[in-house]
This record gives sequence, structure tokens and C-alpha cells, in this order.
Amino acid sequence: MQRRKMLRRATLRRALAAAFAGAFLAAAVPAALEAAPKKGGTLVYANTSGPGTLDPQVSASMVDLEVVHHMYEGLVTIDETYATKPLLATSIDVAPDGKTFTFKLRKGVKFHSGQELTSADVKATFERYAKVSPNASALAEVESYETPDPYTFVVKLKTTNSVFVDVLKTPVYPFVILPADQKDKPARGIDAVGTGPYKLGEWMKDSHLVINRFDGYVADERKGPDGFAGARTAYLDSIRYNFVPEANARIAALQTGEADFAALIPPDLMKRLESSPDIEVSTVFPYCQQYFIVHSQQAPTDNPLVRQAIRSVVAVDEIIAVTGGGARRNHSMVYPDGEYYGGKVTEGRYDNNDPEKAKALLKEAGYKGEKIVLQSNTSYGYMRDAVLVLAEQMKAAGMNVDVDIVDWTTNASNMQKGTGGWNVSTTGFCSNPLLGPQQWKTMIYNFPHVKDDKVLDDAYAKFFSSLDLKDRKDAWLDIEQRVLDQAYMIKVSDRGAVKAYNKTKFGGVRPYYMTNFWDVYRK
Repeated sequence: MQRRKMLRRATLRRALAAAFAGAFLAAAVPAALEAAPKKGGTLVYANTSGPGTLDPQVSASMVDLEVVHHMYEGLVTIDETYATKPLLATSIDVAPDGKTFTFKLRKGVKFHSGQELTSADVKATFERYAKVSPNASALAEVESYETPDPYTFVVKLKTTNSVFVDVLKTPVYPFVILPADQKDKPARGIDAVGTGPYKLGEWMKDSHLVINRFDGYVADERKGPDGFAGARTAYLDSIRYNFVPEANARIAALQTGEADFAALIPPDLMKRLESSPDIEVSTVFPYCQQYFIVHSQQAPTDNPLVRQAIRSVVAVDEIIAVTGGGARRNHSMVYPDGEYYGGKVTEGRYDNNDPEKAKALLKEAGYKGEKIVLQSNTSYGYMRDAVLVLAEQMKAAGMNVDVDIVDWTTNASNMQKGTGGWNVSTTGFCSNPLLGPQQWKTMIYNFPHVKDDKVLDDAYAKFFSSLDLKDRKDAWLDIEQRVLDQAYMIKVSDRGAVKAYNKTKFGGVRPYYMTNFWDVYRK
């Protein structure tokens, strides 16, 4: 009898265990199926502004580039740690003298038009880049391009360039490949056709832009998703970018469900989202470095003494207190953990907060109260507020200041072209301090419009020709000191970026300095 009871209890335990396991599996299977990535749906992204252009060879603003990198691809790109990785190239062979670079291309890659990508498209892209891009100087030492077969592209340089492949990974003015028939199109005049996972849909320039999944996309299957590299999957049917300049409106759109993802949430408004169980709020750091840009060809800031006077009044803590953004003090043009960080070498040009020194420099410059125009924009509050604080600091030193607030597209275009009558503006540089000195060159010359600076020219020549890392580091310190000493750019701070999205509706989101939506899926 006792034995039969024990057997019944054991049988009951097994039955209960089996029943529990069955119930657990029944519950788990739907959960697993729900969590698995699947194709379909639209994501609405509330961004600060719309792109000014989708011509990648002239694109430098984050609002341009966040769209561009969904649509186009280059021979190489950046991975999760910002290192150089192949994308359209299967292999890269570099000659020992650092002058010849041979790229083998992936076969079967399609443009959005259905045409297969070949070396002829790569060659035409590089030739157009050298004509229209503000970063064309990156190709100044090219001797020739060769296309020995449809899947081989060869670049031959006149001089050694130890970092040429790293130059090509830049996400700003990116070397992404266009169809050969775009070769003769003017700047900003191309058909927006690439090889990326999404293609252009509708673009209403005062309202929104839509990109749709490219079903003919050929992913790089050699590795899983890794930054901008690897196997990028377009799960979403479409991504809609709504242009919402006001931060309060972006937050409201996220709270009401009108938007699924919101860019650049000011820290003082974060609390409005943190109490919502559906919203994931995250800070990406490092994100960008903020600088004041000083126009070196526009009077009176064509005088270096006037530029140095402006640098002398900058009180960084006053600006950070107003602009927020998780800003941190850092005198350098690279981050403290970067291999090119020079320690205290450049510290003396930072946070001078010395109006009396500024007055002495202005007197030496022969400044007679000429108007100095500070230009900023309505889209980025931290930029506008930084300029307003700087204006007061400059006035305290006796400078005649005029503040000009325009839309972001105009402000960005004026900085890059040198137009609009401005002397000082401000912006954030994001990829440059992350990727190294080779990425800084175009911004250093183009934004402050530097010309005929032999010290800078010679230092960069040394940087590119040096095969030894120590020599490149020494050259970079010369570059950095020259830029800051001449006050072509005035460092403000390192900044983070607060972004938010609806985590109950979307999965696969990976925080990165440049927002991207490949591998993001609707739950």
C-alpha cells in the first residue's frame, strides 16, 4: 500500500512537471515569436530639421547624413568602434610604399535602379568627388585610377599617404558610390540612387521625407551588423523623417504616438519622458564636440588678433550652464582616451575668460568698433544659446556685436560656403574627433575658410606622408596647436546626445553617434 502511494505521488509529480513545462512552452513560444525580428511597418522619426541635400559628396550636416547612410554605401566604412572596415570592397591591397591601393569589389551588388555596381561606377564617383566635394583635397595627390576588370579598382597616388584607406571611411562628405551616369551632375544635382538598404520615397522639403526598403539590397554577409559595416537588414517597410525644430513638439509627438523616435532631447526636458514605461531614454556619449567657428576671410576676423581676442573672452562654464547637453570640459580636439590626445600641450588656448587680455589684443589689432556678426540657427537650441552667451562676453570686452539667427539649412550652408556675412558661428563636429586627424582636415580648412597657412599645410603634409605613428602624432599636435592658437576654431565642450524611442513598439535599436534604423524592427 505504501509503495503504491509513493508511485502515485511520483506519477503525479511527473504529470505536474509535464503540465507546467507544457504551459511554460506554450507561453514562451508566442513570446519568442513576438520578439523575433520581422519585416513590416513604418517608423516615424521626429528630427530637428530636414536635410539640405541628399548628394553625399557635399553632405556634412547630421540631418543630411542620417538619411544618406541608409541610401548609399562606400568601399569602406566604420564599425561599432569607428575602425575601418570593408563594405563594398571584399579586399584591399596596399603597396609597401603607400602609393597604390587595389580594391576588389563584391559581385552582384545592385543600385536602386537595378543596375549592377562595377568598377566603372567607382571610378566615376571618385572623379566627380574631386570636382564637386568640399573634401576634394583628399584626392589631390591621385595620379590615376585604373579599372582592369569590372570588379577591381586601383588608385595610384603621387606621394605616400599612410592613412588613405582611413580617409575613405569618413561618414562626412562620404566616399559612397554613385552610378556612373551621375558623373557630370553638378553639386546637389544628382539623382538620389545608391546601393543601400533603403531608397528614396517621398520628400516634402518643408515637412517630411520618407525612405522605403530596397528589396533588391545585397547585404554584406561576411559579418553581422557592426556599426555601419556588416550585414545590415532592412526590416521596416519605410522610415518617415518628420522635421520638428521645437524640442517640446518632438517630446509631445513621442508621448502621443505621433512619433516613434525623437532626436536631441534637451536634458532639462528628459524628466517628461522618464516616467513613461513605454519610452526608452538614452544618452549617447561621446556624441559631438562644440566649437565656435571664426571666419578667417571675413573682416574684421580676417585679423588673427581679433580672432584671438574673441577666444580670450570665452568663459566655458557660463556657456555649459546655459547649453546643457551633458557637456563636459575638454580643451583638446580629440577625446582623452584617443591615441592622438596630446595632454596639456593645447590647454592654454581653452577657457581663457579674460576680457582685459581681449581688450589689449583688440587695441593691438587696430580694432575701431567694426561690426562682428554672430550667426546661429533656430533648430539647435544649444547652438543658439551658446552664441547669445558669447555675444554678451564679447560686448563686455568692447566688441560691436550683431546676432543673426537663421534656419539651420541656411546657417550650415553659410558656414561651408563662407557666405552670409558672418564672422562667428558655432556647430558640433561628431565623427572628426572620433576618427582621427585625417577626418579633421576638411573641417579645419573649410569651415573657418583657412587659406595660405604654411605652418598648417606643412604639418598636414608630414602627417599624411609619415608611416610611423609617433611622427603622425607629433604632426597632429602641430596641427591642433596651430588651429587653436590662430583661433580658426575655439573649443567649447564635448557633448552627449539624448535620444528617445518607444521600446514597446520597436526592437533592435543600437545607440550610436549617428542614428540609424537598419536592423530595427516593429514588434
